[in-house]
Amino acid sequence: MRLLLVEDDQMLGESIVESLSRHGYTVDWLQLGKPVELALHSEEFLAVILDLTLPDIDGLEVLRQLRHAGHTLPILILTARDDIDDRVKGLDGGADDYLVKPFSLREFLARLRVLIRRVAGNVESTIELNGLKISLVNNHVEYLGLPIKLTKNEFKLLSTLVTKAGRVLSKDKLQQSLHGWDEMASENTIEVHIHNLRKKIDSSFIKNIRGVGYIIEK
Repeated sequence: MRLLLVEDDQMLGESIVESLSRHGYTVDWLQLGKPVELALHSEEFLAVILDLTLPDIDGLEVLRQLRHAGHTLPILILTARDDIDDRVKGLDGGADDYLVKPFSLREFLARLRVLIRRVAGNVESTIELNGLKISLVNNHVEYLGLPIKLTKNEFKLLSTLVTKAGRVLSKDKLQQSLHGWDEMASENTIEVHIHNLRKKIDSSFIKNIRGVGYIIEK
């Protein structure tokens, strides 16, 4: 589950990245607003966390540009602007949620889970699909009623496939969900994780579309 954080405050940005990484997310971090659209064109993210007070461009303008360009992924505004007019502008401008600093980490994570559930078409904090149950609250996984123990990267990969169920995801896209811009991975990382997931869940649960990628069917 890969997120794009747009935040110019160094200490806060580091804290958010560390907290999200600890909870199973892959996070790429920009400290300027202008590169955001290029990042979304070249990479695939599950959601954007967007500050409004950026050094190069106002966050509301970033939001307007993204929606005008047709980007539909969830956007959570995270800002110190607590005026009601700013909230209204943000939400009417296309943001899916608006959270004011300082904020509770628990609330922040809960709001992110809501956005991710919307992407997956679920209203509950547990996603159920073909006998699989994934809790977005505590990263607990069950298959046919039995608990499954996954590594951090196995959980990230499985969550990405489940939230995009019905879509074929290329190896490159899956690689992006596991590793941010500053991380290195071996060429066969995805194949190894898919192999392990099939052993732990079911050999036919994740299907390989030869030459295209992998899919979990709805």
